[in-house]
Amino acid sequence: MLYPQRFSQFTREHTDTLAALLCGLLLFLGWFALHLGWLGLAFLLLPAAYVIGGYESAREGLTTLFKEKELDVDLLMIVAAIGAASLGLWRREYHLIIDGAILILIFAISGALEGYAMQRTERSIRSLMSLTPDTARVLLQGREEEIPISQLKVGDEIVVKPGELIPTDGIILCGYSTLNQAAITGESLPVEKTVGAEVFAGTLNGYGALQIKVHKPAQSSLIQRVIRLVEQAQTEAPPSQEFTLRFEKGYAKVIVVAGILLATLPPFLWGWDWETTIYRALTFLVVASPCALMAAIMPTLLSGIANGARQGILFKNGAQLEKIGKVRAIAFDKTGTLTTGQLQVSQVIAASEYTQADVLKAAASVESYSEHPIGKAIVQAADDLDLVGAIQVQAIPGQGIVGIAQEQQIIVGNGVFVQRYVTNLPEELQKVAQSLEQEGKTVVWVAQGNIAEVIGVIAIADEVRSQASATITQLKKLGIEQIVMLTGDNEETAHSVAKAVGIDRVYAQLLPEDKLDVIRRLQQKYQTVAMVGDGINDAPALAQASVGIAMGISGSDVALETADIVLMADKLEKIAVAIHLGRRSQSIVKQNIVVALGFIMLLLVGNFLGSINLPIGVIGHEGSTVLVTLSGLRLLK
Repeated sequence: MLYPQRFSQFTREHTDTLAALLCGLLLFLGWFALHLGWLGLAFLLLPAAYVIGGYESAREGLTTLFKEKELDVDLLMIVAAIGAASLGLWRREYHLIIDGAILILIFAISGALEGYAMQRTERSIRSLMSLTPDTARVLLQGREEEIPISQLKVGDEIVVKPGELIPTDGIILCGYSTLNQAAITGESLPVEKTVGAEVFAGTLNGYGALQIKVHKPAQSSLIQRVIRLVEQAQTEAPPSQEFTLRFEKGYAKVIVVAGILLATLPPFLWGWDWETTIYRALTFLVVASPCALMAAIMPTLLSGIANGARQGILFKNGAQLEKIGKVRAIAFDKTGTLTTGQLQVSQVIAASEYTQADVLKAAASVESYSEHPIGKAIVQAADDLDLVGAIQVQAIPGQGIVGIAQEQQIIVGNGVFVQRYVTNLPEELQKVAQSLEQEGKTVVWVAQGNIAEVIGVIAIADEVRSQASATITQLKKLGIEQIVMLTGDNEETAHSVAKAVGIDRVYAQLLPEDKLDVIRRLQQKYQTVAMVGDGINDAPALAQASVGIAMGISGSDVALETADIVLMADKLEKIAVAIHLGRRSQSIVKQNIVVALGFIMLLLVGNFLGSINLPIGVIGHEGSTVLVTLSGLRLLK
């Protein structure tokens, strides 16, 4: 029963796509049968292609007509397709039936693309929902009891054990731990939390057990606000989309009214016979159908999408290829986007009489027993050194770690912690440490000996991506008017990274909703704004931005689902390539639209003057469609 269920689910989720594929297959087989003279088979296959491919467009067109009292291009295309088929049967020009089926197929493909966009939005929300557990461990009369998150009330006390996700926002009543908040705030380092500190749903608890008091309803938690922001931003139609919808309705009304007038007035005004009048009216519907206009856009965008895919740039739809070419401002997330998102030892400064290897070896000997991210970075940096085992290792949360290796005490931690064991910190190292901290780096002091003395300091940092600076330079050369950085990190770290890559404007200590507000303000000034990010905390901003760009390797599932463009290999320099593709596609689309409209006007005038017959009209109509299609394929190069 499993496979039938999966098949049924697949068909429900991809109905539009399957309809378009089946319509195309039936169209091809019908054309082949018609070519061989098998009229009976052709007249079975082609009507089936009409029905399967055109059902959804016909339903939407009729719904719009009867419920909203409006005409749209969906209904116009169905009428044009049926008109072409009727003409083909009437005059035994069966190739016109193929023309109508092609119109149907184009709109079936369009419907499939719209369905995909809706599914992507739903997947984004489902991914966000998975960030929090379904249940929470509540303290009731001294006992722990698991209840659904939805049943939590303000004032409830919950227990979160090491390694578990925080189920809802709250205040710590008892316990101490480090929390990985990167998913929510984008901070590159785990944050130390103790009694009185606020914790957020969806963040990952570290090594300590916590007792937390719920201080707001579960539906008001930060992660739930992120979900609502993503929903809202993805359902808001951009002005360009609204303009397109208005244009389609207006175009459909003009063509329908013109078709009716052309089918009724000429006998009275110019003395045409009714057969000629109907013939010209139906020819008008065929030549006025916007196939060439549609072909002016979609082949170009699809070619650009294919070109981008070859270069590691995944455009999720053609609209975003157009929009990226119009971008005037770009906002970058810091952690995991401009930086690698992984802590690394950036510098080791040894005191006199010691070497860098001495400092790393001593620190790694005790840090190898630690689960702290800083400790892991130190151990990784000392990978090629022969470490010695340590005994009596004791970690003091938020301060440092001590142990004994080769009968010598080793102390590793922040300056205040190490000062408990040494007489004083060397003045020259204090100056170095202060300078490193101003650069946004975390400084770890290392001391050893039974009479402890400082042997050096280690700087830990989230390293800037090697191509980040060159990317910012490229974007400025392309004429991007404003480039900013958004981060949940502190001001010093943020400005340090911004200075390293050449970004002048920095917004620091931001929550997801703050990033969203910055994007909205940028859109008010620059209209088309791109957001580049990788984390869950970036999802609302990615959804709100005119173009959301996610990092493909380091990006979270939510960021990848929410974004419009994905950089598959995390290569920031591909953003400039995407902008160039977008601008080139705009140029080709404009050229194609001019050509398509020119052909349509020429055919309409020729039809009105009676200087073209239906076959010539079809040749002109299909010829212009082929011409602009081939023009669009230039972007494949």
